[in-house]
Amino acid sequence: MSSNNGSTRRAARALDAANFFLADVQGGLGPYLAIYLLTEQKWDEAQIGLVMSIAGVAGIVAQTPAGALVDATRAKRLVMAGAALVVTGASLLLPVFPEFWPVAISQGIAHAAGVIFPPALAAVSLGVVGSRAFTARIGRNESFNHAGNAMAASIAGATAYLFGPQVVFLLLAFNSVASLASVLAIPESAIDHDLARGLHEHGGSANGAQDEPSGLGILLTCRPLLIFAICVALFHLSNAAMLPLVGQKLALQNKNLGTTLMSACITAAQLVMVPMAMLVGSRADRWGHKRFFLAALLILPIRGALYTLSDNAAWLVGVQLLDGIGAGIFGAIFPVIVADLMRNTGRFNVAQGVIITAQSIGAALSTALAGVVVVEAGYSAAFLTLGAVAAIGFGVCWAFLPETRSAPDARESRLHTPAQPAIAAEQYSSTMLETIDG
Repeated sequence: MSSNNGSTRRAARALDAANFFLADVQGGLGPYLAIYLLTEQKWDEAQIGLVMSIAGVAGIVAQTPAGALVDATRAKRLVMAGAALVVTGASLLLPVFPEFWPVAISQGIAHAAGVIFPPALAAVSLGVVGSRAFTARIGRNESFNHAGNAMAASIAGATAYLFGPQVVFLLLAFNSVASLASVLAIPESAIDHDLARGLHEHGGSANGAQDEPSGLGILLTCRPLLIFAICVALFHLSNAAMLPLVGQKLALQNKNLGTTLMSACITAAQLVMVPMAMLVGSRADRWGHKRFFLAALLILPIRGALYTLSDNAAWLVGVQLLDGIGAGIFGAIFPVIVADLMRNTGRFNVAQGVIITAQSIGAALSTALAGVVVVEAGYSAAFLTLGAVAAIGFGVCWAFLPETRSAPDARESRLHTPAQPAIAAEQYSSTMLETIDG
């Protein structure tokens, strides 16, 4: 028993470190890619936009297969380590091969590899702590993830001002090495791989839980999962373009401080995300999972409206703090809701892939929508349009998504009751709807 407890404690500490360092590795160069290509390689905006679109499509295509891979493999640590090496290697090739097609291909590969991390970290977390402690563990994961992002953005902003945008490559390389050490420090013995895919508690049919995963059709027959996917797509259709639009407004005021001001926006939001993720981890099981998601949606129309009130750099960075509330809540609550809906099906991670695909589609369309509105009607109209999209998502969530949190006794009953996967999901959905109606 003491050996198992020690292994679990080591796994918890290693997960903290992995979430911290992978925060920077996961997105590769992220928002700094455009700045680097524009200022250092002298690309035009059309080329930059096309490369980023190609990379985004590659990530979208890879999302669901990545979730299926995480469900299927028992080498989750090695999969994450390999993905970290691929993302870093592809990004470090940019200064060596700065032509269009090498950059497009390398960034497509980097984005495709980077989608492994969210489902893999959530799966390992579930496999280590179990469903009862999963909400708190995800909140902790997100807290360390946002702290890592804030630290990386702060260092990038300060050093880029002194030495130029190329310093982000050195920062990425350092975090990649640290993330490899952190991931491999997770004891393999601490991970229950059946539980990690949401199949059953404590590995075995003695509890009455099914031994085989549900068919993939469960992804299409679980109505709340489909509703959640629509709400997630609308959340990111609203949210994704807001930061780039703010960055453009700031750059128009002072082109020489583009990277530093972008880092200030990112850091401001990430610092707020840390306590919000902790709040979700400590209170979501008491207050309700749906309520937190509704709060994340509601903050976006408010944020969009506030952006229109002033072009002052301090005001824009200040309003960006609200991004920390919405994104901080969403990042922590989304895997918890998916785990609720997919409990005992064995399809937790592929379902995460489906939801992240919806998220990516919404994000990809967001920049296109914002660009069209900016050209036709200006920045203020774009912010208001994006806010209206989130308001629609709030309405859909409020009216159609059931509360996914269950009482402890109901949760325990589901874990110990044998049922056919599709039927179990349907009964679960009906129970949740009845709970809301009642």
